[in-house]
Amino acid sequence: MQFSINRQAFIKALNDVSRAISSRTTIPILTNIKILLNDEELVLTGSNADISIETRIDQSDTAAQLVIKKTGGITLPATFFSNIVKNLPADDLTLAVEGVRASITSGASDFTINGQDVRNYPQLPEMDDVQSLSVSAAQLIDIISQTKISASTQESRPILTGIHLALDGTDVKAVTTDSHRLSQRIVTLTGTDAHIQADVIIPAKSFNELQSLLEGQDRVDIKLATNQAMFDLGHTSFYSRLLEGNYPETDRLIPTESTTQLTIEASTLLGAIGRASLLSHESRNNVVQLTLTSGVVTLKGTSQEVGEVQEELVAQSVDGADLEISFNPDYVRDALRIFSGKSVDVKFTSNLRPFTITPAGETDNKQLQLITPVRTF
Repeated sequence: MQFSINRQAFIKALNDVSRAISSRTTIPILTNIKILLNDEELVLTGSNADISIETRIDQSDTAAQLVIKKTGGITLPATFFSNIVKNLPADDLTLAVEGVRASITSGASDFTINGQDVRNYPQLPEMDDVQSLSVSAAQLIDIISQTKISASTQESRPILTGIHLALDGTDVKAVTTDSHRLSQRIVTLTGTDAHIQADVIIPAKSFNELQSLLEGQDRVDIKLATNQAMFDLGHTSFYSRLLEGNYPETDRLIPTESTTQLTIEASTLLGAIGRASLLSHESRNNVVQLTLTSGVVTLKGTSQEVGEVQEELVAQSVDGADLEISFNPDYVRDALRIFSGKSVDVKFTSNLRPFTITPAGETDNKQLQLITPVRTF
């Protein structure tokens, strides 16, 4: 195999597929990047068994300046190879392969590294019983960014490490929960004629990597199979396994009424919680306290070792019964960042029941964050 290519275009492709590569894997060859060259294009693949990313550089891509001299393939150590390419001196490079040894030449530099036979690299997942739809990349980014914060990072309950997507016609409902908080986003897909019924759980880690690839994209073609999802971004295909099992019924966790409601600028509450958490983070339980008394909103953070901070907040409105509630400030800060630049309604039912944060005036729960308070007595 032999080809030459613009180095920056090659680095971008390497960066994209490297998102799927982990140094911690039970399959040693998956620490490598698969490089395959045919008569028309260069194909790079990275995988960690959970996600696989394949990106293609076409010979007709003038920016890539791909010149194909001899077809073939090899797999090369991902981190080592990428670092070599990023540090080469010239604007282009030539990669030549003989057997399982690769020579990388750029300017006056010439590296030779050992790889492995491309035939030993696992094949991309097969897609059976596929349902297909096309979605706006912006809407998909919106769904991911507003829900991934509440996905669990604990492998003891694998099902909760995913984002649950329920598709009904052109409506998508995305939910995550780690048992302490819950995020929900409901959108109606635009620019698509597909009306599909599907219920899938995609690992939040997969979506996190996909989100980075979506930037600058217009639309994404999605294929859903029995145990795999594939996202087609034009020259890049992103595969993710689906989590098996039934996601918990979350609708029953969302309160249908409230006894106290606070309407406030998200940035105002976010700033105050950030200051209060300076103290709470020095405490063993990391809790801040919100008090609503006769229309006055007060936030307090305490650390027995360091001291305390108390701040009175300027709210747009406070309605309902007086309340004193404690919560993990990090959970609420994550939720409020989603509503940056907006006013929010914070609705409470009691000091021991979960409370919700939604855009001010909205009652349809299409953008909802739910937080479980902390018992302090």
